[in-house]
Amino acid sequence: MKVIGLTGGIASGKSTVSELLRGYGFAVVDADVASRTAVAAGSDGLQEVIAVFGGEAVIDGEMNRPYIGQLVFNDPEKRAALNSIIHPRVREIMALEKRAALQNGRYVVMDIPLLYENKLEATVDEVWVVYVPEHLQLERLMKRNDMTQEAAAARIASQLAIEEKKARADVVIDNSGDLQTLEQHVKKAVEQFFERNEKK
Repeated sequence: MKVIGLTGGIASGKSTVSELLRGYGFAVVDADVASRTAVAAGSDGLQEVIAVFGGEAVIDGEMNRPYIGQLVFNDPEKRAALNSIIHPRVREIMALEKRAALQNGRYVVMDIPLLYENKLEATVDEVWVVYVPEHLQLERLMKRNDMTQEAAAARIASQLAIEEKKARADVVIDNSGDLQTLEQHVKKAVEQFFERNEKK
């Protein structure tokens, strides 16, 4: 059974596409969910975060994401320290989920926002990129997260450019229109995927 790597830029609509693919029967393994599990309340991962970042790293028993986010966003050393705690755990959680789904005979979607940035494309059979032009990405991110243009642009710049992701994708799902148009694009991509794989 094939494994799809689903990625895109921030505010490109990847989560929406992920949900639509679930509706077609794909098993979705979500990196964001796995990263929350890796540092869930009471976990070894969270204890390690406290050891490295101090007591302020936790609020109400959970990781204080806004605080940690501010700490690591402009500090490569702190970001590397956080990644060294989270990434190995995330990989393990996702690998177990993927193996279980494949053993059940299901096609798998690995929903990984930083798939290219973390050089994970070799771990999947094909890469699908949810694409929106950067000006639209900026507009949607500002609206969704109530951000200034400067802050939103900085977040976008911290990822690989969306045009680069589009150029490297096996399948591009354009999300520059409305939801109905996106649903049509996803339907077409799924139909073509089954045509490619069911015949073999």
